[in-house]
Amino acid sequence: MKPTVRLRRNTDRRTSAPTLLTAGLCLSLALATGCAKSEDDPSDAKDTGKAAADAGQEVAEPSGDQKTCDLTAFGGKKLDLKGATVGFSQSEKEANPFRIAETASIKAEAKERGIKLLTANAQSQFSKQISDVQDLIAKGADVLVIAPLNSDGWGPVLRTAAQKKIPIVTIDRKINAEPCKDYVSFIGSDFVEQGRRAADRMIEATGGKGEVAILLGAPGNNVTTERTKGFKDRIAEKAPDLKVVFEQTGEFAREKGQQVTEQLIQSKPDITGIYAENDEMGLGAVNALKGAGKKAGDVRIVTIDGTRGAVQGIVDGWIHGVVESNPRFGPLAFETLDAFTKGEKVGQDIVIKDTEYTEDNAESEIGKAY
Repeated sequence: MKPTVRLRRNTDRRTSAPTLLTAGLCLSLALATGCAKSEDDPSDAKDTGKAAADAGQEVAEPSGDQKTCDLTAFGGKKLDLKGATVGFSQSEKEANPFRIAETASIKAEAKERGIKLLTANAQSQFSKQISDVQDLIAKGADVLVIAPLNSDGWGPVLRTAAQKKIPIVTIDRKINAEPCKDYVSFIGSDFVEQGRRAADRMIEATGGKGEVAILLGAPGNNVTTERTKGFKDRIAEKAPDLKVVFEQTGEFAREKGQQVTEQLIQSKPDITGIYAENDEMGLGAVNALKGAGKKAGDVRIVTIDGTRGAVQGIVDGWIHGVVESNPRFGPLAFETLDAFTKGEKVGQDIVIKDTEYTEDNAESEIGKAY
């Protein structure tokens, strides 16, 4: 019998977020948010639950045939998460608002649950992230939450974790490995759908005609691949007269996004639109356009993330649309691990529902951006 997965409203007065039911398992999803000043500054953690409820965040409803994982299939033994040590590996520098909000959410939930949390930040260096996770294991992490920098190259970590039967949950990016063998669950957005939604905004902004550039995310991870696929497929389907004429990685960084856009303006001065695969690159593109003497609206920009700076860019007229990528993984990651370590079934792929900001709602909804 296939597990039934559905959403319902949580009646707990502590939060208005919905609840995910998987094979009778209730996973409360008070999707915490908040921006700490750095990875080690939890000053905003106490406000994260309210911000999530105010934002009305939800989890996308999985299909009824969603694959699940439990201790029997994965191996290992039951564990009381409250008495365990959780290791969290962040991938990128804390200059990115998405990473700030993501780390704050993890820390806030660990604090709320009274769980010992070990943290590490790879500073956008994949070799360091591998070393970081190995070190977290050596320091006694019983379970791991990993925000991977790359999707490939995780063999050394997976082998070490497998020997110790350490459950792993990955957030926001997948690793290329076997679910319920190498890791328990992936929690993140539907990145292909994000690309499609960004394409819809670009078609709307350009009337479906002209030339478009793509500022690609960092190579070697599924987010870049899937956001690109979704965008290109939708453009080909709905707007064949809108041509993608330029693609170059901006590595998900504002400075790099600006540099690439400066090159773009020189080679394609009449470019119609720019699709930036995250807000930071999009804001870098805005800086480049301003530096080149362009006016707001001369080049239509669509981005993905949902940071406050990008939503303000819509208000100011520089950005046409922003598709949110929800960074508030803390409650869901811990509840998934808590259920799993108790021997209950959890989903192998858990999709968070993302909102969207447009010229119609940016000013009124900017308070919900991170």
